[in-house]
Amino acid sequence: MSRLRIFDENEPQTARLTLGEHAAIAAELGKVGIRFEQWQASQPIVPGASQDEVIAAYRSDIDRLMKEKGYQAVDVISLAPDHPDRATLRQKFLSEHTHSEDEVRFFVAGSGQFTLHIDGKVYDILCEQGDLIGVPDGTRHWFDMSESPSFVAIRLFTNKEGWVASFTGDDIATRFPRMAPAIRNS
Repeated sequence: MSRLRIFDENEPQTARLTLGEHAAIAAELGKVGIRFEQWQASQPIVPGASQDEVIAAYRSDIDRLMKEKGYQAVDVISLAPDHPDRATLRQKFLSEHTHSEDEVRFFVAGSGQFTLHIDGKVYDILCEQGDLIGVPDGTRHWFDMSESPSFVAIRLFTNKEGWVASFTGDDIATRFPRMAPAIRNS
């Protein structure tokens, strides 16, 4: 289940607000300019589907967003718990940073945690399958995929070559909760 927790930037131990209902999360994030939507596939997606098959299943929503926001490129990223570089990839975005373009992610499968630092507050968003998050350029944030990442996400870009993290140097991300590994049923 998707979740939003809002903290005061100086009180990482106590969430001031916790929401679990999608419409309430979207409304709260909308107040600070963050897009949060749910998408449904137009056709079934099977495990191991190709990038083209995944994109085709969400083509109408992708096209709508590309037209609305001017995104020029789309791709699919997939990480599994056994990925040999998972620790390095996780570490890459655990520190607070910004981008010169929007960061847009749609979770086809699995989950990831975006944490945003806006106007003295910290917005901790657990994104699950079906969630799209759009973080505007210049927004301070960090991303956690957990120690055992498991997700497939569609990414939209204005300029794929220009998407680079600019680290703020603030250690705020070290003080807030990390993403817990997903519980798997055997």
